[in-house]
Amino acid sequence: RNKSNDNETQQLSSTMVIRSALLTIPLFLATSISAFTPSTSSVATIASSRQSSSAPQTQLKMSSEGSLDVSSYMTGPTPEGTEDFIMQQTMVRVKDPKKSLDFYCNVLGFKLIHYSEFPEWKFNVYFVAPVSSSTVQPTQSGRWNHCMTTPGCIELTWNYGSETEEGKVYNTGNADTTGTSDGQKIRGGFGHIGITTPNVYKACERFHELGVEFHKSPNSGGMKGLAFIKDPDGYLIEVLPQGEMVAEAVDCLGVAA
Repeated sequence: RNKSNDNETQQLSSTMVIRSALLTIPLFLATSISAFTPSTSSVATIASSRQSSSAPQTQLKMSSEGSLDVSSYMTGPTPEGTEDFIMQQTMVRVKDPKKSLDFYCNVLGFKLIHYSEFPEWKFNVYFVAPVSSSTVQPTQSGRWNHCMTTPGCIELTWNYGSETEEGKVYNTGNADTTGTSDGQKIRGGFGHIGITTPNVYKACERFHELGVEFHKSPNSGGMKGLAFIKDPDGYLIEVLPQGEMVAEAVDCLGVAA
């Protein structure tokens, strides 16, 4: 699309918003002024004027209300046939399995609960989860069954030979240039995984002492009391409190609230 088309689109969008706001004023006055009780005919007139607008109804609704009604997704029965589903894993590809296992197990405190090796296809998978080592099973079949019924696992997939490649191997999805042919940042879909902790600031002090790279310390940026760290491949891990986000005066990197 050329620039003139973009300008026309912006003008049309602005016109639609203004029209939507004008159509909303009568309804707002009718519902907010207690001395005025609208009659059935006045409400019908407002509805009719909305329907007669040339703008699509969905756009008017989104412009005037500005939000998606999500109430139906929070109530009601579980759809039949999904009662036993488990959100079991997120998979990421990693360059060096040793570095990744060191990070997820020794820095984040997860445990390796199952792994499989596929030399014929030249890759291995390692499932880590925030569980006690006492739950890890002694046999391959036991580990598999335990893994498949444990929510919140991360599957670390290692393709043989990637550990010998120079620099970053995998694109993290966050305005990353890794793997692009033109060196430009991509608009990736993946964002991050997340952990929660009783005290974000205390956890980040430990991460800092262990040499973990920060994308955002607890007090940097606009939102205080949460952090983002990076794993060895650059994937982001959000660190959130198990409760309200309360800012402390200074964080692990010396940033003031």
